[in-house]
Amino acid sequence: MVEGKNVILAVSGGIAAFKSAALVSKLVQAGANVKVMMTESAKEFVTPLTFQALSSQPVYDNTFHEPDPTKIAHIDIADWADVILVAPATANVLAKLANGIADDMLTTTILATTAPIYLAPAMNVNMYNRRSVQRNVKTLKEDGYKVIDGEEGYLACGWTGKGRMAEPDDLLQILQKHFSSQSRNLLAGKKVVITAGPTQERIDPVRYFTNHSSGKMGYAIAQAAKEQGAEVVLISGPTTLQVPDGIEVVHTISAQDMYEAVIKYFVHADIVIKSAAVADYRPKDTFLHKRKKQPGTWSVEMERTIDILKTIGEQKTTQLLVGFAAESENVEEYALSKLHSKNLDLIVANNILQEGAGFKGETNIIMTIAKDGRKKEYPVLSKIEAAKCIIEDIISYTKRQEHS
Repeated sequence: MVEGKNVILAVSGGIAAFKSAALVSKLVQAGANVKVMMTESAKEFVTPLTFQALSSQPVYDNTFHEPDPTKIAHIDIADWADVILVAPATANVLAKLANGIADDMLTTTILATTAPIYLAPAMNVNMYNRRSVQRNVKTLKEDGYKVIDGEEGYLACGWTGKGRMAEPDDLLQILQKHFSSQSRNLLAGKKVVITAGPTQERIDPVRYFTNHSSGKMGYAIAQAAKEQGAEVVLISGPTTLQVPDGIEVVHTISAQDMYEAVIKYFVHADIVIKSAAVADYRPKDTFLHKRKKQPGTWSVEMERTIDILKTIGEQKTTQLLVGFAAESENVEEYALSKLHSKNLDLIVANNILQEGAGFKGETNIIMTIAKDGRKKEYPVLSKIEAAKCIIEDIISYTKRQEHS
């Protein structure tokens, strides 16, 4: 899938730079057009001549070297790239990119490009775990960089732990997967309905019951589905998130509002992904005016809301239905029960108490279980990457059904 693609490999100053030489060789053998950029520190570990020989391309290492007067080198190469991979990405480079610093060929080119950017960190385990470094990694993920987590293992400094750069074979597979996913548009012509965010169940004009859902996971899934060519309708509870371009959004507030919107769009949908955290209960009685403070306690009687997922599970004909199970215990057991009881095709489960998997955060730790028994577990991923995995698993399930 990398054949004919333009790949910039940006090498910064770490001992893992020797792995980057092997990666260039593998990319070239796979048919990619590879251009290498190096920082001054990187040249202390591997010479530019090595990369030039392996790539059959000149190496870019000086912002002010302009061999062609009709072009600005770092802009020209930034426009040329289909993807940029920074490997190794040192703590220094991560800090620069997280703060928009452009003081060499590598950083100026990355700021100038519109191509997707992957970062493969490599450093001492204590450096990697430093709060400032993790803060920079978090910022980069939020800014849209795709960070490839370092591996556990023996480090050149003698320590053992997380900080090893991913192996060349793994990095090659990531780039292959990137182009495979990007080029197929496997949901072209499909109508996908996605619910996201919380609901608010009104008590009076001032008060309501709600939950901690931010909507980030559902919005990321909407974006991932759109990137695969789907026609997306996003039914959103109250959030402060920006709707991705090209996606129709239906704003709702209560569980009843969301139910009515889902029923309206469900009939013509090919895929329904219900990631919203819908209230199971609402106040039985509501007040037109603010209820004043009174002595003693106040009990609010609650009644059940409509179970949207169960209802459309009973009504579905040809639609593929995906649910979510956000649990705090017995995650897989409850997810399987929900998968069958609500007539789902696939369920996405996570443990909301697990670090990196709760509400409002930028990451998630998910497990997908399909109706045919296929199960996949994922490590900590940004919600954007987790969304892509969910869409890929939906596509894979659809293909298995077509061939069964």
